[in-house]
Amino acid sequence: METTLRGVGVSHGVAIGEVRHMGTAVLEPPAKRIPADEAEREQGRARQAVEAVAADLIARGNLAGGEAQAVLEAQALMAQDPELMADVDRRIAVGSTAERAVYDAFAAYRALLAGAGEYLAGRVADLDDVRNRIVARLLGVPMPGVPDSDEPYVLIARDLAPADTALLDPTLVLGFVTEEGGPTSHSAILARALGVPAVVALPGAGELVEGTVIAVDGSTGEIFVEPSAEKRVEMEKAAAERKAALASSSGPGATSDGHKVPLLANVGGPGDVAAAVEAGAEGVGLFRTEFLFLDDSKQAPSEEKQVEAYRKVLEAFPEGRVVVRVLDAGADKPLDFLTPADEPNPALGVRGLRTLLDHPDVLRTQLTALAKAAEGLPVYLEVMAPMVADRIDAKAFADACREAGLRAKFGAMVEIPSAALRARSILQEVEFLSLGTNDLAQYTFAADRQVGAVSRLQDPWQPALLDLVAASAEAAKAEGKSCGVCGEAASDPLLACVLTGLGVTSLSMGAASIPYVRATLAKHTLAQCERAAAAARAADTADDARAAAQVVLSGE
Repeated sequence: METTLRGVGVSHGVAIGEVRHMGTAVLEPPAKRIPADEAEREQGRARQAVEAVAADLIARGNLAGGEAQAVLEAQALMAQDPELMADVDRRIAVGSTAERAVYDAFAAYRALLAGAGEYLAGRVADLDDVRNRIVARLLGVPMPGVPDSDEPYVLIARDLAPADTALLDPTLVLGFVTEEGGPTSHSAILARALGVPAVVALPGAGELVEGTVIAVDGSTGEIFVEPSAEKRVEMEKAAAERKAALASSSGPGATSDGHKVPLLANVGGPGDVAAAVEAGAEGVGLFRTEFLFLDDSKQAPSEEKQVEAYRKVLEAFPEGRVVVRVLDAGADKPLDFLTPADEPNPALGVRGLRTLLDHPDVLRTQLTALAKAAEGLPVYLEVMAPMVADRIDAKAFADACREAGLRAKFGAMVEIPSAALRARSILQEVEFLSLGTNDLAQYTFAADRQVGAVSRLQDPWQPALLDLVAASAEAAKAEGKSCGVCGEAASDPLLACVLTGLGVTSLSMGAASIPYVRATLAKHTLAQCERAAAAARAADTADDARAAAQVVLSGE
């Protein structure tokens, strides 16, 4: 009998297939003791396992490229954390086996993260995955991971580690469903990059019986268990119509009455460029430069290395717009040479621009590298700072850009509510704003983007978040400047129309979402988008806001 479940849709598309569950986590190793003369050998085993797992994560990252590479390299650094390894060595020295010492050391670190505020608690899933991989290698058992199947299936998991999501084979994994996660979690972002339909934060997903046929709608978040023949036909027809609409849509982003809305791509590095160009991106709205700094957590990359990487991206968009975000380090992206290790709540501490202002040499080198990378190219380079709180921050960044001789537009990301509320003040110092809706939602609602339990507060349809977007867009218009959105909110085609109606001047998203957004915008006039935006802001909940906008745009 057909039943309907609802989670949070995070990646567009429809998938119909049999359920396959993620491989089970590694069992807890037995707490047996070893003689003192075996300690050195066990410590060697532990170090070899850690290095092997770190190398495997880096290799997976190199294969995946882009955003996935940055995430996996961060996990590799987590595996090699010197304080963790010192704890492992200490536990072995007093009698633990290598696998038990790793298990207990990670458990202690896990408890610290879980109690250090919601932002760091979101790293627990990544930490668990690293632990499981190391322990599995020490025990000589298969790594936890995607099931071995020759037939296509829908993957079910409590949560998906970035190492698994990054290398999913779309020809076998039709879609995936998780119990945990949120719309801006690593898995959600990587799913959109892969173009795999996905639903997260579905309570009881793990109870779906292996082999059961389900239909997944990655747009609405609906899961149909044992769908009827009629439901299958209905969903397949809708998917075919959507595919046809995408195929017929091309060219620059615009509403049906010709109001231009440039559609840009979010990229993590040169590896993401090909997909962005193929999707028809009109440029880059968010070039995350962190990937380059994760290669070595002990020191910043050289100016020469940075120039080479930046130029590859800039060359891909001749006469296009490329918006580069300078290094956003701190919180869940710690770097040994930059970020303090003893902050009680790093998400509310020294991160983003604050970190760079504390290390002006790192900022100066990056800005100089960007200036050199753009020399002789017809690209329109724009550079923005993350985590800008007020006009003082904005001025400090603009001054640094000028001192580095950077010929580009300087901008500020709006990720903190204070920046949205005082946007006109900030715009006295910079030339554009870019809304990072992922962090803006996180800080507005005190809701960690990685924690599924608070996913309703991470929903970019929340009216309070739309109010902050509107305030920023209105301030930019009053100052005669631009205000784009580069957070994951822009990848929702319906919400893209609402953002346009709020006055946002450009939209940047994962390359896979660009055709969906382009096709949807082309169906509606600017006036319809404005009415939908007003209806959404008048609602009291995210669900009501979405429904109200849908009514306006569907003409019901």
